[in-house]
Amino acid sequence: MKLLRVLLFYCISLSAFANADLMLLQNYDNQDIRGWVMSEKFDGVRGYWDGKQLISRQGQRLSAPAYFIKDFPPFAIDGELFSERNHFEEIASITKSYKGERWDKLKLLVFDVPDAPGDLFERLNVLKTYLNEHPTPYIEIIEQIPVRNKAHLYEFLAEVENRQGEGVVVRNPKAPYERKRSNQILKLKTAYDEECTVIAHHKGKGQFENVMGSLSCKNERGEFKIGSGFNFSERENPPPIGSVITYKYRGLTNSGKPRFATYWREKK
Repeated sequence: MKLLRVLLFYCISLSAFANADLMLLQNYDNQDIRGWVMSEKFDGVRGYWDGKQLISRQGQRLSAPAYFIKDFPPFAIDGELFSERNHFEEIASITKSYKGERWDKLKLLVFDVPDAPGDLFERLNVLKTYLNEHPTPYIEIIEQIPVRNKAHLYEFLAEVENRQGEGVVVRNPKAPYERKRSNQILKLKTAYDEECTVIAHHKGKGQFENVMGSLSCKNERGEFKIGSGFNFSERENPPPIGSVITYKYRGLTNSGKPRFATYWREKK
């Protein structure tokens, strides 16, 4: 029976669609996390390996060179393409290159094996077993640390931020991999950030008369404008309509809209 489940898992992974939905995080807001685990949230580019190719969060094929993926497993793994902290722009530039240059600087830091059976640790152990027989310097499994209590969680957050890390991911290890925004995996940061889709550009005034002054975007919170956080170059060449951007904010208004939304960057 166990062998049958493993074989079924391999078949499901190999038939995964390039634009398969991924497990996405919600915000930590004092939820009950007894029995959960935590790990650093790495500020890189999402990389989903479907057993044959690397795919971005938007479902686009990433042009990873043959040497990078030659020992990747024949089943799906989900993670973050990463090099080092505070190097997001360089990471994004590498993953966008069609020439496959500088990929030797990156690793796929894996946080789940989506189609494997069992809980999180059992799923990750499938990859660990594979890597023991097919070692590669380009895959690393992210350590999952059991959370003792909320004080432990915030102590870990402080450690991560002191190392210039982005934040912490806390998740229920007994939960399955869900291809949606899940309340079983949460992010915790000092500053909030979310994503939205650009739906309109608005001409500026005064010093921004000839460039974009603000943009409108939309997500599950509705439609709202963002007018700050852009440098002049970004106002001259704003994120295209239809693109996904990340913004920072300081809590929510009474109507549920982000308060003091500030542009951070375009989602890669």
